[in-house]
Amino acid sequence: MANTYTQIHVQFVFAVKYRDGLINPSFKEELYQYIAGIIKHHNHKLIAINGMSDHIHIFIGMRPTQSISDLMQDIKGSSSKWINEKRFLKVKFEWQEGYGAFSYSKSHVSNVVKYIENQEKHHKKESFRDEYLKFLNSFEVEYDERFIFKNLI
Repeated sequence: MANTYTQIHVQFVFAVKYRDGLINPSFKEELYQYIAGIIKHHNHKLIAINGMSDHIHIFIGMRPTQSISDLMQDIKGSSSKWINEKRFLKVKFEWQEGYGAFSYSKSHVSNVVKYIENQEKHHKKESFRDEYLKFLNSFEVEYDERFIFKNLI
């Protein structure tokens, strides 16, 4: 795309199905590298990736050559298949349906990176659900409580 110049920074947040804590430290970094490869393959720039055992945050510089939904379908579908093929877990791994995608200006990049890098510290004080609702509310995203990430029943 000649003469196309963009600066699009997007943070994605999504959870393990039923918010089960299945992302183990034993394969977490390898998972992040795998996801980074998907992002690079699509010519986006990974800025930060981190999370907890039940969810993940990915912050990228996104190129306008792909839709957000196509990228998320590839990341979630490919990574869950990869986890299952590697047999990291004794149970089937799945991501929860849906995701959050939040855009930021260049001036916010360093703060978002710090936030993502400090997930472990941050979640000593706040649950994932509270964190996610805070994102939705601060970005003024309308949502239906029935479709917020569900716990195992």
